[in-house]
Order: sequence, then C-alpha cells, then structure tokens
Amino acid sequence: MLEAFKKHIENSFPELLDTHFIIACSGGLDSSVLVELCHQANLRFSIAHCNFRLRGTASDGDEAFIRDYAKKIEKEFFVTHFDTLGYVNQHKVSVQMAARELRYAWFEQLLKENNSSYLLTAHHANDNLETFLINLSRGTGIDGLTGIPAKINNIRRPLLPFTREELEFFAQVEKMDWREDASNADAKYLRNKIRLEIIPKLNKLHPTFSDNFKNTLDYLQQTETIASAYLFKLKEELFIDKRGRFEIEIAKLKELHPLSIYLHGLFSAYGFKEMDNLEALLDGLSGKQLSSSTHVLVKNRDVLILSSNVESKSDTQEYLITEEEVPLNLPLNLKFSLVPERQDNSDTVIFVQKNRLKYPLTVRKWKTGDFFYPIGLNRKKKLAKFFKNEKVDILSKEETWLLCSEGQIVWVIGMRADHRFKVDDTTQDILKIEFT
Repeated sequence: MLEAFKKHIENSFPELLDTHFIIACSGGLDSSVLVELCHQANLRFSIAHCNFRLRGTASDGDEAFIRDYAKKIEKEFFVTHFDTLGYVNQHKVSVQMAARELRYAWFEQLLKENNSSYLLTAHHANDNLETFLINLSRGTGIDGLTGIPAKINNIRRPLLPFTREELEFFAQVEKMDWREDASNADAKYLRNKIRLEIIPKLNKLHPTFSDNFKNTLDYLQQTETIASAYLFKLKEELFIDKRGRFEIEIAKLKELHPLSIYLHGLFSAYGFKEMDNLEALLDGLSGKQLSSSTHVLVKNRDVLILSSNVESKSDTQEYLITEEEVPLNLPLNLKFSLVPERQDNSDTVIFVQKNRLKYPLTVRKWKTGDFFYPIGLNRKKKLAKFFKNEKVDILSKEETWLLCSEGQIVWVIGMRADHRFKVDDTTQDILKIEFT
C-alpha cells in the first residue's frame, strides 16, 4: 500500500511533496495510518489533535497516545481542548456539528499560525460510500452524489482511493497500534447505522459492490465535470455583471427546460435550494425577493438581481463631516476640494456652492418621506418616486447614501445632486465633491 500511496501523492497531490502540512489525527485507525504513510513516504508534516472532552478518560487516553506517537516519529504535535457540550448548549447544534465547527475553526487558525499550506484528513473510500448513501437518503442533486472532494480550499484527502480494509491490512502488517472510539459502534447515529448494517448487506448482495461503487463514482464525477462546464458557460451568458451584482433576464431563464433542474444548477451554489420558491419568484411581483445565508435574489421588473447579503437600509447611523476634515470612518469614500471653475456633474462628481452648505454635513441612508429638488427637474420630488422613475432596484435603494446639509439633501450620492446647491455664474467658492 505504501508504494500505491506514494504514487498517488506524486500524481494527484504533488503540492505535498515540497511543503509542510498538518495532519488531523484522532488516534483512530484511519488517521493513524495516514500519519504512518506520510512518515514512511518522508513527507514534512506536523500532527494536530482535538480533545473534545466527551469520553472522559478515553479522550485523555487518545491525546496521550497521539502525543507519544508524535514523539516516537519526531513530529511536532499540536493539541487543543474544547468544551464541546457547552458549545452545543450555546449554539443549539448537534454534538457532531459542534465538533466539526470547533475543529475546523481551530485547524484554520493553526495553519495560519504555523505558515502551513494544507491540512490532511483521513477520509477514505468507505467514507465516500457512506456520504453517498446519506445524501441519497436525504435527496440531492448530482453534486451530492459525487463523493467527498479530494481537494477543497486548503484541505487535502489523499486516502480516498483506499478502503478501510486496505488501511487495516496495512496497519496489521506494520504492527501498528490505534485507538478505538466506542461511539463508532453505536447504531443510533445515521452514519454508523449505514456502516454497520446497510453496507454489509450491499456487499452480500453483490461481491464486487465496493469496486462497482468506485466505478460509479468515477462516472458521476465525470458527468458532473461536464455539467459544471456547461453551467459555467451558461452563467457567463446569462449572469450580467453590474457593479458587483448579477442581472439575469427572466425571459431567458424561462427558455430553459426542464426549468427546475437549470435553476438548481445555476443558483444552488448561492444557497438557494427550494426550486418551487425560485420558480414562483420568476412570476412574482417586482420587488419580491428570496434570501439565503449568503445572497439575496430580487425580482426587478423583467430581471432577477443576485447580490451578496447587504447592509439593511434600517441602519440609522449618521456620519458627520466637519468643514476642516472628512472623517476616515465614513461608509463610502468622499473627497472635498475647492476648484476655480465648475464642470458638468456626473454620477461620481458634483460641484456645489460652498457658502450654501451648513456644517457639519451629514451622511446617512435614505428613509421614507425624504425629498429633494433634482437638478434637471428643479421642483420638489419624493425620493421614493425618484427611485421608481429611475428604475432603481430594491437592493440599490437599500445601499443608497445621502449627503445632507441641515436636513436638506445635497446629493443622492452616486445618482443626482440637488438644484438648491448648484453652482451658477455668480458663485465664487466652488466645492468639488467626489465619490469613489
């Protein structure tokens, strides 16, 4: 197995050959074998262990075992202790989820502190099968059936081609010791139930089930690669970048069949999983929106607007600008300068009469009831009506800031200045205000 492992590293993980990395080790069979294989392959690494304090003396025994092992093979050893149950009670998550969140947050911190590029985990072929069956039982698309990724961000999983039986055979040949976690035999956990009860039955039904599953996973991954390439090309055509947001024509989306499958492929990566809600949004009223944990999707007339979550317009904080200086903590960049002559206003630059301004000026979000006198119109207009006429979408409205003088709007920043402050032929002190 060592030669197969070394060849696999050379072919699939060459980045591990000439850099230092960290191995997450629980002390169980899988991670202990991963440490031993990397050690025998003469790779440069340290060992990290999480003590979740869930199994009393057994947890401390795991820590002592790995500490001794690291000392024996002369590898740096990192360990941390968690109040896992306290985290569970505070965040209202399962023990398994708490352990996952705690350990990966620590691993990320550890990589930064030790200038290490990669974290290795000991997921293997059996874990792939269990994950496949779990996702299948819950309902998933092809992305949930392609197995655990071998590489994602700074995580590497070099044992995925190897079965647990192969790992155990290697450990026995090398006369290795490892720790057994008694909770792995508890069938109340879904993953354990699949491992202990379902997979053995599948192997009995077909003697070559494990090999057949590997082949199936390869085919699914190849299909997913083709599908992803097509969706990427489709996104380039449909998703029009508008200042960091995407606009998608609804009519073009509706040309795709079957619609729900395309919607899943295009929007699931942004956290939108309920296709019924997405389809309903296409025919909903303008202004209707869906939110995920990371993004907002808004219908604006004949387009959908996709944006990362933005600060709500309910933010009532106001920022003051004195005549002497512009503070550094403004939510946007403004520059004030006196100039000898005026030029035409634009979205990002306006020219005003300095003596009309009353300091301190205020920068704030717009609110219902605001009005101003837009240049070019020269009469009072409610800001809400102005936004409607200018076809400003709901997300842009929420991000709109105003520059005000004694409550009067000087500038709807990035859009339109107010007529009451505009420069005329008699103006002597011309103030240029730039927004970047």
